[in-house]
Amino acid sequence: MKIRNFGVEIWMNKYETRCELNLAETCVESLTVAELLDLTGTNDIAQQLMPMKLTYGEIEGSVRLRNLVAGLYENQKLENVVTTHGAIGANALVHQTLVERGDRVISVLPTYQQHYSIPESIGADTQILKLTEATGFLPDLEELKRLATPGTKLIAINNPNNPTGSLMDRAYLEQIVEIARACGAWILCDEVYRGTDQEGEDGMTASIADLYEKGISTGSMSKTYSLAGLRLGWIVAPVELIHAVSIHRDYNTISVGMLDDYFAAIALENKDKILARSHRITRTNLAILSDWVDGEPLISWIKPKSGTTALLKYDLPISSEEFCIGLLEKTGVMLTPGSAMDMEGYLRIGYTNPEAALREGLGRISQFLKEFAASAS
Repeated sequence: MKIRNFGVEIWMNKYETRCELNLAETCVESLTVAELLDLTGTNDIAQQLMPMKLTYGEIEGSVRLRNLVAGLYENQKLENVVTTHGAIGANALVHQTLVERGDRVISVLPTYQQHYSIPESIGADTQILKLTEATGFLPDLEELKRLATPGTKLIAINNPNNPTGSLMDRAYLEQIVEIARACGAWILCDEVYRGTDQEGEDGMTASIADLYEKGISTGSMSKTYSLAGLRLGWIVAPVELIHAVSIHRDYNTISVGMLDDYFAAIALENKDKILARSHRITRTNLAILSDWVDGEPLISWIKPKSGTTALLKYDLPISSEEFCIGLLEKTGVMLTPGSAMDMEGYLRIGYTNPEAALREGLGRISQFLKEFAASAS
């Protein structure tokens, strides 16, 4: 199987250890083990872990964890959940399970590259639904109707969207469901940033798994819950799809790590505390970023309504890769070029690292913009 290079992952792997200030990071500032235990009031972790026999554990994920994941949704049960190696593993399994050569797959762009490159590699009839500023980076529903021909196998969306931070509310998702139902398509919604909405007590928009009988939600502990190091994700879907996924999962996963499962369960049992922390970071820092954008004449955007990233449009005669390499070399600040996401002319910024680092990084970007504009004039 031939597949395209994964632009964002190659960029991150190449540069994230070389920067001083990583504003390409997409996770809400990661927790240390000590911070997790303190936040959750877990004082006897050694006593809990020392007797644990490190077997493969419960193959589909522990009952404890799967029940907790099901509890993040309105209408889901234990049997609708299977654990995976991060959301990246969840997404890959869904595509590999559903998509065959010649199937029509519709994917939004920009999004996580898996959602169009994996179907393309399988030989699917992959159709791209481009998100633009004209619709606030939301899918154009009329264009989606045009693309969703009878027999379409899968519609892949991303809510909240990476990298734009656009957010489809329940009513918008229900319109997409109507389109999918009319052509018989499954909907895969990558919901890895669910829980980071700028409004609402829990910051969670409705999940596609609760809205559609052929809706599939993928998520993880990485972004919203600040625990990327656990490499713990999940698929929530109808039982028939979970059974089909499990056939493929047997070949590449067996089970997730017992320690990962255990720490994820501790976190989700205390999700309100973790979400409160995440909301403080995302909402405070987006306000800081918004003020900065307002003061930068060379930068424009559609302000995010959720997520941890924003897509910045810049007005300079330079490619996004040249911009990001120049910025990194001169200031030590790392962003992600739009070209890594098939969105040339844009930059992705992650704004949920420590406030001081964000402010310092934005100041350095401003200086870079000022110097570049002066040299070009």
